[in-house]
Amino acid sequence: MKIFAIADMHLDGGAGKPMDIFGPHWANHRERIFGSWQRRVEEDDVVLIPGDICWAMYFEDALSELKAIAALPGKKVMIRGNHDYWWASPTKMRSRLPDSIFIIQNDSLDLGGFTVCGSRGWLLPSDSDFKQDDKKIYERELIRLELSLRSVKRADVPKVCLIHYPPVSSKGDGSGFSELMDKYGVTLCLYGHLHGRSCAQGFNGVINGTEYRLCSADSLGFEPMQIALPQAGIVPESIPVNASAEGTD
Repeated sequence: MKIFAIADMHLDGGAGKPMDIFGPHWANHRERIFGSWQRRVEEDDVVLIPGDICWAMYFEDALSELKAIAALPGKKVMIRGNHDYWWASPTKMRSRLPDSIFIIQNDSLDLGGFTVCGSRGWLLPSDSDFKQDDKKIYERELIRLELSLRSVKRADVPKVCLIHYPPVSSKGDGSGFSELMDKYGVTLCLYGHLHGRSCAQGFNGVINGTEYRLCSADSLGFEPMQIALPQAGIVPESIPVNASAEGTD
C-alpha cells in the first residue's frame, strides 16, 4: 500500500468556475490531476484529500464529481474544505457515496497500519484577517477536531490528521489545532487552502513530533503527493519531487 495526498482540487461541480482565471498554471488542472492519479495510484493505495473538492453548492450537484473521483484507483478519504458548500450530513452522504470514498466528520477511520482523523479547521487567531466573528467558528472547529482525535480506538498505530486550513503559522507558531495534535500524538498533519504565491507561506516541517505538510493541488504541480509514513512501515523507494507553485492567489 502507498499513501498519496492532494487538497484543493476545486473541480467544477457544475458551478461554471474555471480555475485558470487564477493563473495559467491552473489550465486543464482536472485532466492533469486525474492523469497523474491514474498513472501512479493503484487499487490498494490510499489518497487523502484535505478539502475543497469541488465548487458545487448542493450534494446532488457534487455527486457527479464524487463519482468521477470514486472511479479513480485507491481508497479516498476526505474532509470538508471552506468551499465545499455541498457537504451534507454524514448520514446522508454515506448513504449515497460510492464505496471507495470515506468521509471524516467528528470521527476517524482505521486503515490498518494507521488511522485518519481531521476537521476543516479555520483561520488562526494570529492571522491579521482574524475577526471577532471568526472566534466562534474557530472554537467550534477545535471541538470537532478533538472529537475526531478522541474517537481513535487503537493507540498502537500512527495518527494522520487532515485539516483544510493551515494549523500553524508560516514560521511554525502554534495554535489550538497544533496543541490538540500534540496532546493526542499526531504523527503527520496534511493541510491545504494556500494557493499561488501563498504556498510559500505554508509550513513544512516537524513540530513537537508532528510533521506538517502542505498539499494544495497547485503547490504539488497538480500531482498527488506520495507520503512516507515510516511509523506504519510505509517507506516508498522513491518519492517524486513535485513542481513548485507559481502564479497568483
